[in-house]
Amino acid sequence: MRKVIAAINMTLDGICDHTVGMPDEDLHQHYSELLSNAGLLLYGRTTYQLMQFWQTLLENPSGQKSMDDFALAIDGIPKIVFSHTLKNTGWNSATLATKELEKEVLELKQQSGKDILVGSRSLIIQLLNLNLIDEFQICIYPMIEGKGLPLFDKINDRTIFRLSDTKIFGSGAILLYYEPKR
Repeated sequence: MRKVIAAINMTLDGICDHTVGMPDEDLHQHYSELLSNAGLLLYGRTTYQLMQFWQTLLENPSGQKSMDDFALAIDGIPKIVFSHTLKNTGWNSATLATKELEKEVLELKQQSGKDILVGSRSLIIQLLNLNLIDEFQICIYPMIEGKGLPLFDKINDRTIFRLSDTKIFGSGAILLYYEPKR
């Protein structure tokens, strides 16, 4: 059975926003490897549209190896986008979900293959409330943003996690690996 891994960044004050943070070469390399070792990526519409930025680097590479490598990795992984408003994805490796989130994810988990990554705050909250997250990989940037959306908002129930691993980056960012205690 495939695992559902919520992989996301946040600031010290718990703000989750893909437009803030301090991504550096090490973080881009880490996420390139994570994408290369996963089988599927799930996005909500808002985050998906932000991630379409990486398509521009496929056509016009930045010259920064870690960013260009990340663009190739994100382009290569199949993506499912959950949206009620998008009519098409505009990305060859992305498709629109045809089922509701819970049903789609339960079916995907039963399939063989590599793990499923979730990179959207809204989907992470929904999947957490459905008890469908098998692992969290939370990268905490050493900064306080002071405004924005908190990662954990509108959570239905208390969930206890076990720390399974950590990784520290040269920038001071720390990656925490958690598994829910069930």
